[in-house]
Amino acid sequence: MADATLIAPTQSTTHLYVAQFLARYSGGTRDLYGIRMRLFLGWCDQHGVDPITGVTRPLLELYGRHLEEVRGNAPASVAGTLGTLKMFYRLLAVDGVIPTSPAEYVRTPKVWYDDVKIVGLSRIELGSFIATARTMSPNHAALATLLGLLGLRVSEACAVQIHDFQDYERDHRVLRVVGKGKKPATIPLPPPIFRALDAAAEGRDLGPLLHRLDGVTPLDRHSAARMTRAIAKKAGIRKPVHPHVLRHSFITAALDAGAPLRDVQIAARHSDPRITTRYDRARGNLDRHAVHIVAAYIAGAA
Repeated sequence: MADATLIAPTQSTTHLYVAQFLARYSGGTRDLYGIRMRLFLGWCDQHGVDPITGVTRPLLELYGRHLEEVRGNAPASVAGTLGTLKMFYRLLAVDGVIPTSPAEYVRTPKVWYDDVKIVGLSRIELGSFIATARTMSPNHAALATLLGLLGLRVSEACAVQIHDFQDYERDHRVLRVVGKGKKPATIPLPPPIFRALDAAAEGRDLGPLLHRLDGVTPLDRHSAARMTRAIAKKAGIRKPVHPHVLRHSFITAALDAGAPLRDVQIAARHSDPRITTRYDRARGNLDRHAVHIVAAYIAGAA
C-alpha cells in the first residue's frame, strides 16, 4: 500500500489542509492568515509548484523575496507571512502529511521598531481628544472613551453591547468584553466613563452601543477609524491618529500616572510583559537621551 504522505494531493485536498489550519483561529487573525495563504497558493500555482509536497526552504525564501521586492511588502509584513507558513507546514509535519517542515529554518527579514513612535498622544492631546469628542455627540464621546480611557482594541470597542456594562462586581460597575484570542475580561468603569457609555445608550437596553452616523448601522472598524480622524482634526491634533494610537496613548498615560508596570500589563491585557515594557522604555527615550548630557557637557566647556 502506498505511503499516504508521498501521494501528491489534489487541489481540493490542498484547500482542505488550508481550511483545517485556518479553523484553529478566529476573527481578524483567521482573516489575515487566510489572505496570506491565498496569496501563497496563487504564487505556487503560477510557478507550477505543489504547495504541499513541492515546497522547499529555498523556495519559501524566494517567495519572501518576491513579497519584498515585487509586491513591495514591508519587512514586518514579510516576516508575518513567513511566520504563518512556518506554522502551516509545522502542523502538516506533526499530522504526518509531510515528513518534515520545509519552513523550519527559513530566514526571515529582521524587523526593527522605533520605540518612540509607539507612545501615542501626550496627556494634553489625549485630554483634548476626549473633550472634543464630548462636544460632537454621545456616540463620538463613547468611542473616544472606550479607546482612549479604557484602552480597548477597535474590534472590542465596536463589539460592545449595551448589556455588557450593566453589571456590578465588588461595588464596581464593570464592562465585560471578549478580547484577542477570545479571552474574556472584566474592566471596572469609573463614574465619568460609565456616564459617557450610558449617554451613548440613549435609554436603550439591548443592542450594540456604537452606531455609524446614520444612527442605525452598528459601527465597524473602518467607521471607527473615520470617526477617530474626525475627532482628532477638530481637536487640532496634527499627528496621524487612528484607533490603535489611542490604545497606545492609554498605556503610556497609565505609566506616566505612576501605575505599576504589572498593573498596566493587566489593564492592556498583554500576554507578554515585554510588550508593555516597550511602552515604558519608549516614553522616556527622548527625555533621557544621551545627547542632552553631551550637549550640556560641551556647552559648559565652551
